[in-house]
Amino acid sequence: MASPPAPPSPRLARGPAVAFEGVGKLYGRVKAIDHVSATILPSTFIAIVGSSGSGKSTLLKAVNRLVEPDTGTVRIDGRDVTQHEPHALRRSIGYVFQNVGLFPHMTVAQNIGIGSRIASRKPLATERVEDLLDLVDLPRDFATRLPEQLSGGQQQRVGVARALAGEPGLMLMDEPFGALDPVTRETLGEQYRALHERLGLTTIMVTHDMAEALLFADRIWVMAAGQIVADATPAELIAGGCGPEAEALVAVPRLQAERITAMRAAGTAT
Repeated sequence: MASPPAPPSPRLARGPAVAFEGVGKLYGRVKAIDHVSATILPSTFIAIVGSSGSGKSTLLKAVNRLVEPDTGTVRIDGRDVTQHEPHALRRSIGYVFQNVGLFPHMTVAQNIGIGSRIASRKPLATERVEDLLDLVDLPRDFATRLPEQLSGGQQQRVGVARALAGEPGLMLMDEPFGALDPVTRETLGEQYRALHERLGLTTIMVTHDMAEALLFADRIWVMAAGQIVADATPAELIAGGCGPEAEALVAVPRLQAERITAMRAAGTAT
C-alpha cells in the first residue's frame, strides 16, 4: 500500500502574531527557559538580547520546534506549533543563522531553492531565484556561482534569500550578522530592516550586539536566567528604568559613543 501523501506545509499569514504561554525548558537542572509568557504583535521586529546562557537562542528555536519545550505552548496566529509536523512547520518559517550553512557543492541558485527541491523535488524557477537575488541586492549572475566565490556578506545575503524563498510571514534570525565586519554588518542590518518593512514580516532576532538591537528592532526583550526581565522599545531602554540587566546592556553602546565623542573633541582641540 502506498504511503499517504505528506501534509502540506502550514501557510502562515503575512506577519503573524507569536505567543509564548508558560514556556519552559530544562537541560538537566538548568532552566534554559523559565516559564516565559510574552506576545509578539503581527509584523513586529523583536530583538532578544542578554548575556550568554540567558536563554535567547533556546527561546527562538522553540518557535520552529528545533527545541521542544518541557512546559507551555508556543502559538503562531493562535495555533499551537505542535499541531504541525516539525519539517512542515520549518518550511513555513524563514530561518537565518550566523554560519549561513550554504552547501559548498551547490550553486547560489541551488542553495536558494533547496527548500523547494526537498518539498516538491523541483528546482526553484529561474525567475523566482532572480527575484530573490534582487530582494537581497545581489546581481542576478551570482546565481551560477559557488559559495566559495562569495564574500562573507554575500553568503549571508544568499542565506536571507534562501529563508525568503518559501514566502514566509515569520523570520527567525539567530546572530545572523555576528561573523561579519562592522561595515557589512551595519549595511545588511539596514537592508534587512527595509525588507522586513517591505514584506510585512514578523521578525525575531537574537543578537549579542545591543547597538544592533537598538537600531533595528521595534521592541527588545532582555533575557536573564531564562526569563524576559525587560520588554521595551529602544527609546524606553535608552531612557532607563527597565532594570539592572537592561541598564548594563545599554551602557555598552552609550559608553562607546561617549568615548568616540571625547576622542573627536580632543582631536579637534589639537
